[in-house]
Amino acid sequence: MEDSSRKATLVIMAAGIGSRYGGGIKQLDAMGPNGEIIMDYSIYDAKRAGFNKVVFIIRRDLERDFREIIGDRIAKEMDTEYVFQELSDIPDGFADKLNGRTKPWGTGQAVLACKGTVNEPFAVINADDYYGKEAFSQVYRYLTEERPSKACGQFCMAGFLLGNTLSENGTVTRGVCEVDGSGYLTGVRETYNIVKTPEGAGVRKEDGTVEPLDAGSHVSMNMWGLTPEIFDILDEGFTDFLRGAGKEDKKCEYLLPTVIDTLIKSGKARVRVLETKDKWFGVTYQEDRDMVRRSFADLIAKGVYPASLYTKQN
Repeated sequence: MEDSSRKATLVIMAAGIGSRYGGGIKQLDAMGPNGEIIMDYSIYDAKRAGFNKVVFIIRRDLERDFREIIGDRIAKEMDTEYVFQELSDIPDGFADKLNGRTKPWGTGQAVLACKGTVNEPFAVINADDYYGKEAFSQVYRYLTEERPSKACGQFCMAGFLLGNTLSENGTVTRGVCEVDGSGYLTGVRETYNIVKTPEGAGVRKEDGTVEPLDAGSHVSMNMWGLTPEIFDILDEGFTDFLRGAGKEDKKCEYLLPTVIDTLIKSGKARVRVLETKDKWFGVTYQEDRDMVRRSFADLIAKGVYPASLYTKQN
């Protein structure tokens, strides 16, 4: 009999529009030598870490292309399900919030779309970020071995070093973390316009000056280890968010890190920060694409990944 305590699901947020990427569907761009996309490598790492199912959060209009490019292939490797992040999927009484809005509601609503589909501990990641093997192994181990099984609000987060998460091609936004002496998250501060500098990292101000940042500080790359109790929290919080959103604000977002930060500060959750020294890379900008392809080629040359991820010998 399969040990249910060892089950964990990988949830991949792939419904973003990718406006800074020139309007293309960046999550589906080929990056590996045989047409692999970034998600292929994440799923490969997750499966080997122990995750037994993947759930894709996508837009309905992407479903056909998504299944053809990756979904049908992954379904041969592990259990695969889909949920849809819909602009119109909001509680009753808030229809007026849709008037003129085209931007998705954010990562909080994206994860909420998994309610009823994901019933076991899960990791959630972005589709267009490469996280590395260490992060998946640590999050899986926490969810299935280290987390107090009966304790509510016991989550985790992969803590990347800021210096390992910067783009050569422009500014990035990172959730800069505050961590206590026991390794638990005490706060997440969304920090915009972070740039790579000769000294490490800094925040570019409106006047063009750069305020230094500690490149060794931990940042969130939206890789969280959560349990199904988060869905009721997100559900209730989404209603509160919509209630407080102005009718004229068509770009406000319900963000998962903001929800978790609120839970921490109210004492309703504890989040263990699992440090990983793997180097992040992703496709925030079109110009990042060649760098990502070179990075995967280098990892393959070093033997981290096989030249072809999906072969009989693998």
